Amino acid sequence: MDEEGREEEASATFLAAKERSAKTEEKIDKSPSSFKMITGDRPTGRLHLGHFFGSLKTRVELQNKGLKCAIVIADYQVITDRDTTAHIEDNVLEMVIDYMACGIDPEKTMIFTHSYIPSLNQLMLPFMSLVSEAELARNPTVHAEMLASNHSLTALLLTYPVHQSCDILFYSADGIPTVVPVGKDNLPHIQIARTIAKRFNSRFSSDRPTFSAPVALLSEAPEIPGLDGRKMSKSYKNSIMLCATEEETKDLIKKSPSDSERKITFDPVLRPQISALLTTAALTTGRSEKEIAEDIGEGGAGALKSFVSESVNEFLAPIREKRRELEKDKEGVREILRAGNEKAEKIAARTLQKVREAMEMVYY
Repeated sequence: MDEEGREEEASATFLAAKERSAKTEEKIDKSPSSFKMITGDRPTGRLHLGHFFGSLKTRVELQNKGLKCAIVIADYQVITDRDTTAHIEDNVLEMVIDYMACGIDPEKTMIFTHSYIPSLNQLMLPFMSLVSEAELARNPTVHAEMLASNHSLTALLLTYPVHQSCDILFYSADGIPTVVPVGKDNLPHIQIARTIAKRFNSRFSSDRPTFSAPVALLSEAPEIPGLDGRKMSKSYKNSIMLCATEEETKDLIKKSPSDSERKITFDPVLRPQISALLTTAALTTGRSEKEIAEDIGEGGAGALKSFVSESVNEFLAPIREKRRELEKDKEGVREILRAGNEKAEKIAARTLQKVREAMEMVYY
């Protein structure tokens, strides 16, 4: 399939997923307890404001609506494109603290680490038999790495989409519809999981399906810009971390790039850096970028940065206060992980048993 064909296929897939997402949201509003949610993150560093508005906020809302929720900390996936696991323990513990500081309740949401769930990882082998090398290579994450890399891909990176399918589908074998909140860019990963679920059912359990196909809940949140106008990213060092102090936040915003034009206007194309600051202020205050720009007026970048600093620090104040409490009890954080891992392994073991039964691989 050529590039044009792939784009047409992706467009059709997106429209179908968008329609499916809208219908599922309507059902969730009517009966939230009839659904489950699973999502996750790679512990490659600290979480930032982009993570909060892009995904954490939605997770908390779904949890509080009454969905049965789970979050996987995908620690094995760190080494798909990295040569080291340095600082991973600290990153994992800090991630759990960030989750809870933002409103995730471990009594309602199961938090677990991928590497501690043996039964989940055993799903990799049968799942890999259901997808081709070409399908994996077409996955946008894998494809981008293939184009950018000057060396051959590791098998782990090539099978990255299957890893994510294991994380999703181990939770989707009890007949309860499972939703995965994602942005448009991550939709192909959910499509692979849906493909694997359907092919497994067709090949091994057509009379009594083992897996329900997960549904992507497509986020309407815009891409959160970093302080330099590019996408907010840990690798660009343009992010406001949830764990940053007030002074660190002020200093970062003060040093962020701007332009020399005195009047503040919102124009993401011609003034991306000023517009990024306005979007940050809008997200943390609930006001519009244009309204904030009009208020700042001729005050210039200095006045805008002062406003953004105050807005962000006020918004993060309760999160920081909760973080300080949680940081005092790291053993309590470890206990939350231990409990979550035990729950996840029990679920995964039941799923693995169903897979064995479907494949007629039960010997005693």
